[in-house]
Amino acid sequence: MATRVYKTFREFWPYYVSEHANPLNRALHFCGTTIVIAAIVCAIVLRKPWLLALTPVGGYGFAWAGHFLVEKNRPATFTYPFWSLAADFVMYAKTWAGQMGEEVRSATAPRSA
Repeated sequence: MATRVYKTFREFWPYYVSEHANPLNRALHFCGTTIVIAAIVCAIVLRKPWLLALTPVGGYGFAWAGHFLVEKNRPATFTYPFWSLAADFVMYAKTWAGQMGEEVRSATAPRSA
């Protein structure tokens, strides 16, 4: 099966959102991203660079649990690492803003031909 090549983030976003349709998966991503942000802030404020080692554990650990155990799909990070990272932070901001439910409805709505 050929992997789709997305030319823009705008094209990639609906795919990314559809891979995060389950609210529990999104909640796990939110927790992981919060850990990443907290680890970076703490590493800077406390001047303890070793705290940066927590970022992959927090970010990928929670996200991959959400995909493998909840959503039952393959993380987009494996195919689209940079756009997935950017999309995770967009999803994080949209979650804070209460907009992810509508994003999921839009991305997963049947398309008319």
